[in-house]
Amino acid sequence: MIFNLLNPILTTPSFKTMSDEEALEQYLLSQNVNYFNLLYDRYTDKVYAKCISMLRDQELAEDATQEIFVKILLSLSKFNGKSKFSTWLYSITYNYCIDQIRKVKKENTVTVNDFSRIDQIDDDMYDSEIKETNVFRLKEVMERLSAEDKSILMMKYQDDLSIRDICNILDKTESAVKMKILRAKEKFLKIYHHEFKELAS
Repeated sequence: MIFNLLNPILTTPSFKTMSDEEALEQYLLSQNVNYFNLLYDRYTDKVYAKCISMLRDQELAEDATQEIFVKILLSLSKFNGKSKFSTWLYSITYNYCIDQIRKVKKENTVTVNDFSRIDQIDDDMYDSEIKETNVFRLKEVMERLSAEDKSILMMKYQDDLSIRDICNILDKTESAVKMKILRAKEKFLKIYHHEFKELAS
């Protein structure tokens, strides 16, 4: 890992248990790379996992992980503390991967007329059915979804992020986020019912 080659990581208990925000503050004050390395070691595996789940390619995910941490390093002074560091990091990871995906495939757009459905359908619609899906079938269905649909469902169900956090990550309004979640749920269940209809009945 490129960052760990710069300086040895400090090993004191107080250093290792330092919060993300404390490590960030200390890095900005001292420019001591050990504080950045602490954040890097904490999150590199999680960022890589997100990248490979979206890009579905090991080499691309490895390159993306390094690029994302370079962006993080160069952007630390812009972190305003309005959200958790982990949420901000997730936002950069998600948006970087989406940019890579858009290079080969245009993003599906949400039509204006779709927003009229938000007030008619509860955001928790379909939740129980999705949560009760057999874990093996769940993985199969998720792999058949687009990267964006899969990612937004992972944010909601795996990472348990709030609508507000997802809005911050995607830089979209609450209505737009709810619409994206709803459409992703519908696509999930459409695939699930089509592929496993007989088994589920």
